[in-house]
Order: sequence, then C-alpha cells, then structure tokens
Amino acid sequence: MDIQLTSDQQAFARRAVESGRLANEQSAVQEALALWEERERRRAEFLATIDDARASLARGEGRIITQESMRQLSAEVRERGKSRLLAELAASL
Repeated sequence: MDIQLTSDQQAFARRAVESGRLANEQSAVQEALALWEERERRRAEFLATIDDARASLARGEGRIITQESMRQLSAEVRERGKSRLLAELAASL
C-alpha cells in the first residue's frame, strides 16, 4: 500500500522518529491506524448503547428525562430514603 502524507504529516512523523518516540515513519502510520481502530471500536460501543437504550424505552422500561420526571425521581428517592431510615431506627429500638 502506498500512502501519501501531507508535508505537515511527514514532518510530524519525521520529528517523532528523530526524537526516538517512534522507530520509523511506518510506525507512525501503524500507531495512527491503531488509534483510529480504538476510536471506531468505542464509537460502535456507544452506538450499541444508544440502540439498547432506545429498545429499552420501546419496551416501556426506563424513563424519558424531563425536568418533571427528574423532580418525580428525586421525590421517590427521598421517600425511599426516609422509609429506609425509619425502618432502621425502628429496628434499633
């Protein structure tokens, strides 16, 4: 495979080789591809997470996040906390 780099990319790779950061220009291209592969893997995982979340909502699971739904969730959490605290206090008496 023949790869044409811009003059800036060539200079960047050359500086990495000269500084000892990389063994040669080919290593620069290999490292760039490895980083690209990793970014694409994370992107695919993120998109799968979004698909899972949409499917969960379609099944009626989860919540649509709005200011009102967050207020309701906060109130529910407070009530559960109060109930748990009262139960713990009653158990310790």
